[in-house]
Amino acid sequence: MSLPISQPCNLTGQAVIVTGAARGIGQAAALVQKTLDEFGRIDILVNNAGTLGRVGIEDTTDEIWDRDMNTTLRGSFYCIQAVLPHMKSRGHGKIVNISSVSGKIGGVASRTPGADSGRSGPAYAAAKGGLIALTKWVAKDVGRFGIHVNAIAPGGIETDMTRGFDYGAANFPIPRMGQPQDIAEAVVFLASQAANFITGAVLDVNGGIV
Repeated sequence: MSLPISQPCNLTGQAVIVTGAARGIGQAAALVQKTLDEFGRIDILVNNAGTLGRVGIEDTTDEIWDRDMNTTLRGSFYCIQAVLPHMKSRGHGKIVNISSVSGKIGGVASRTPGADSGRSGPAYAAAKGGLIALTKWVAKDVGRFGIHVNAIAPGGIETDMTRGFDYGAANFPIPRMGQPQDIAEAVVFLASQAANFITGAVLDVNGGIV
């Protein structure tokens, strides 16, 4: 899901929410144009597409690898590429990429009922790690244009996609699963004027496990 929002000063503006990842620059450019047609400007882009997989490296097929790379990394790349000309022309923009703690430590341990253990798959971890690297590269490239690019690294977040997995949250320093609101609040911070001297950062929102 890619989410451009207007009015960064108070973050009360409207948004365009698109489910699914951009599969090419044409699709991403159409998303940008749709937002400009409706609102006239784009202040914030949040790249928040993801997958969930627990297969090991020997069981990772080309299809699984491509799915995770296309959804998380390629889609984010296309959306950033498409929105930058507009943000550069305005001399302002905030981009927030939702990565994962898996991209920092090589997967998060969890298990399904009846299973001994499990960990985020290698394609997922590689895609989320690549998103962190992309965040830092773009941040260094566009800071002079007034564009801030940061990432968030969530840990175990309770969503429909993760429901049923045991992350051992009782052992977290903050002993609970994260909630979508926890990530949303972090996005609001990085998209606000309070983060105007922050770029290329990765904000850990994972209850202290990293």
